[in-house]
Amino acid sequence: MNTTVAMNITKSEKSRISEIDFNNLAFGSVFTDHMFFCDYVDGAWQQPQIAPYGPISIDPSAKVFHYGQAVFEGMKAFKDDEGATWLFRPEENWERINKSSDRLAIPEFPKEYFFDGLKTLLHLDNEWIKSGDGNSLYIRPFVIATQSGVSASPSDRYRFMIICAPAQAYYSGEVSVLFAEKYSRAADGGVGFAKAAGNYASQFYPTNLAKEKGYQQIVWTDASTHEYLEEAGTMNVFFRVGNTLLTAPNNDRILDGITRKSIIQLAKDAGIDVQVRRVSVSEIVTAATSGELKEIFGAGTAAVVVPFKSFGYQEKDYDLPSIEDSYASKFKKALKDIQYNRASDPHGWRYEVK
Repeated sequence: MNTTVAMNITKSEKSRISEIDFNNLAFGSVFTDHMFFCDYVDGAWQQPQIAPYGPISIDPSAKVFHYGQAVFEGMKAFKDDEGATWLFRPEENWERINKSSDRLAIPEFPKEYFFDGLKTLLHLDNEWIKSGDGNSLYIRPFVIATQSGVSASPSDRYRFMIICAPAQAYYSGEVSVLFAEKYSRAADGGVGFAKAAGNYASQFYPTNLAKEKGYQQIVWTDASTHEYLEEAGTMNVFFRVGNTLLTAPNNDRILDGITRKSIIQLAKDAGIDVQVRRVSVSEIVTAATSGELKEIFGAGTAAVVVPFKSFGYQEKDYDLPSIEDSYASKFKKALKDIQYNRASDPHGWRYEVK
């Protein structure tokens, strides 16, 4: 393994891997033996470290608890049938966490620290990455403000960390969604485009209300009028009307999803008419009523591609047809074949961890 960054590594005395039932994993609940961290002190990122996974000590007055300076990423490692380990478009994750950090006045994290730390961590915990379709290692980079004190100002100390969790499917079973009519995920000029921790906290309450009605997710609408569909709680959203694929354009309310942009490219490669434009609620309701709405599916790192069976709006449910050769299944297979090194990679998305 070629690394360029000096790193302090403390290995775990005993692996916990023998205690794990890899056939029964609740997403994001079991973590590997090691974690990466690096502190920002006196205006500079210090020497990166890897240590056994475990609790960290932090002052109760740390600014992350009081002012919410926290951003994160989600990415995965895959192991092919030959035992090689692959990442999918990891440079996009590094760029996006720094874009998120910049919006929350957090210093950017150096690229060489990110990649060297990630590769070293994946080599140490390589046995946790299982081969086989559907198996992966979910990787969670994040950064938090650690300066002590409750003055309302940006922190001058931060901790960047990477933790990893073996994963299988994020969603099991069918998914029904509710189109938002009252609550909003993000507003113009806000932080919706960033993977800020608070974006997710603020949507838990309305999502719980939706779950009480039998829905698994909300598809958020624009905050100003609630007339245009934007993204779901944990995923970007695609709509298939006839044979045309629709998805909302990026703006300062919508996360620039890596899976989303990959699907747009795959659809173009397949000659599918892709329209990246504002998608109105009325347009989708009309298409569902006329039978022109063929599919709605979500796309994200954790979920990959998730077809929706129905959506609710204004106290009415609209069922979606079951399609054998769906776009959702087509793109999910194409993405996974690239991620697991089973197909050619014409766009250079795969990154081997050597």
